[in-house]
Amino acid sequence: MNLKTAASRESRLVGGHRLCPGCGLGSIVKQVLSSTDAPIVVVNATGCLEICTSAFPQTSWTVPWIHSLFENTAAVASGLNAAHKAFARKNKLTGKAKHLKIVAFAGDGGTYDIGLQALSGALERGTDFTFVCLDNEGYMNTGYQRSSASPLGAATSTSPAGNVLAGKQTNRKDILGIVAAHRIPYAAQSTPAHHLDLLAKAKKAIETPGPAFLNVFSPCPTNWKSPTAAGMEICKAAVETNFWSLVEIENSKWKLNYQPKERKPIEEFLRNQKRFKHLLAPENAEIKNRLQTEVDERFTEVCKLAALG
Repeated sequence: MNLKTAASRESRLVGGHRLCPGCGLGSIVKQVLSSTDAPIVVVNATGCLEICTSAFPQTSWTVPWIHSLFENTAAVASGLNAAHKAFARKNKLTGKAKHLKIVAFAGDGGTYDIGLQALSGALERGTDFTFVCLDNEGYMNTGYQRSSASPLGAATSTSPAGNVLAGKQTNRKDILGIVAAHRIPYAAQSTPAHHLDLLAKAKKAIETPGPAFLNVFSPCPTNWKSPTAAGMEICKAAVETNFWSLVEIENSKWKLNYQPKERKPIEEFLRNQKRFKHLLAPENAEIKNRLQTEVDERFTEVCKLAALG
């Protein structure tokens, strides 16, 4: 997969949507869907992407698209998969319809939290679909409440930084590890700033028979309180500090796709986002150090798993 091939394909998400300037969602969706020329049907959970691309009577989607609730995105995808199999058994599919691919998009709220039960069920049943988590680390559509994807120390509307607490007090959930425990054919993690990495992983996920999962880091300048144009730099800083690993798991074998030559300190990731401003103050050094320790421990664990793979 290369950028020229991906860019030459007809866009499956076009302009005119209402996504915020600098939002990572549009870039991620375009990259994921341009990674293959297979026919696609999209299932889209409630959230920023759904609201901003489908305000009645307009739509930015050029492919069949279904709006699901927060909690049932994977269940809707499972129903589509079952219907497609039923039509195939009855020889009612012709042309490209025989090779239809189902791609589900949900935020971290609809993946880590509200939608985890349906996602786990679909993975366990072996549903043939690709589930893409658009991970912007909070409930952004409703004012940035904390989710279990929100990092330790992040200031959100429900875990504010103040005199009592320095933001969220717990570590983020290891969703990739949870998904990997289902022993599905393919799971991976990427960012929209690492174009070739995301394109390759999206292509592999969509074209792999059975369930596949992508967790993609998604900048949110509105609620991260970061500069509009800084999204891709924040993505790169997340990778260079080991906060966000570029990793894939194929048939239970872990592979680290990129390892920084010299790991940058977590401050490099924090400083462009005002949601972490308080962590750079001397009085909050303890929680910042806890975050650094957690990041280091998780990356060491990924390296060990990759070595075993």
